[in-house]
Amino acid sequence: MNLFKIFISAFLINNVILMRFLALCPFIGMSTDEDKSIGMGLAVTFVTVLATCVTWPIYKFVLEPLGLVFLQLLVFILVIASLVQLVEFYLKKSAPALYSSMGIYLALITTNCAILAVTLDVISNGYTFMESLVFAIGVALGFLLSLLLLAGIRKRIRTSPIPSFLKGTPILFVTACLLSMAFTGFSGLVK
Repeated sequence: MNLFKIFISAFLINNVILMRFLALCPFIGMSTDEDKSIGMGLAVTFVTVLATCVTWPIYKFVLEPLGLVFLQLLVFILVIASLVQLVEFYLKKSAPALYSSMGIYLALITTNCAILAVTLDVISNGYTFMESLVFAIGVALGFLLSLLLLAGIRKRIRTSPIPSFLKGTPILFVTACLLSMAFTGFSGLVK
């Protein structure tokens, strides 16, 4: 039951985008259509889960025993950057259309604060390795859910009569605020 609570908390209650307001750049930039959202969401999911699998043992078995905890941030950023390079190489070879459509946002996964937040949160929350994986999967799928929700709403916005002063970015931020307010309803879901 504890793993279920961790997952639901990461996925809905403390959604990384809509409740913690991290990774807003890819949220706005990559939610123009469902295909881009799915591609970015899957890339972030892969990097988040793999980064957690790599950084947790590094922290527990190397940094902490050797008293090098102060290097945590630097090591975690290097691990994330390396994993993003792997994703970039893979997408370039296997899905060139998705690679080119992601553009600069693929490289920005390296500095995606949501991924770094996950790796730091699992350490600060004292999660076990399994709890860390469940948390990382929950956060990553919550990221994907947020992208897909906004992509679907953006499709509807394109055909809706929007006042001229709200067209473009303003309506996206109003929409994101409304989504965020809707997600506060999940706050009492798990005690």
